[in-house]
Amino acid sequence: MNTLTYKGYIGTVNFSDKDNVFFGKIEGIDGLVNFEGESVKELTNAFHQAVDDYLEYCAIEGIEPRKSYSGTLNVRISPETHSRIAILAKQMGISINAFIKEALDKQLASML
Repeated sequence: MNTLTYKGYIGTVNFSDKDNVFFGKIEGIDGLVNFEGESVKELTNAFHQAVDDYLEYCAIEGIEPRKSYSGTLNVRISPETHSRIAILAKQMGISINAFIKEALDKQLASML
């Protein structure tokens, strides 16, 4: 899937053959904010405007613009992977949860 980024927000991008238009929505927010354009330039400008409008609306209404997450994540993995994680966590003297959190934090740091 194609995405756009602006001011730390991500917009997903799709194309409608029927309407011959690019369209998308802002991800990671509470609510639905769409944008569209007939060219990449139009789509990008519409995305930027949608983010700016959304942030202005949130400021006026006193709303936190980012979606809130609980911090709890249920991930499905194979039994073999689960077993390997359990063994490695035990060897390190930490919980499975701590092992996974550390692995995710390291991966995220390497990507940013």
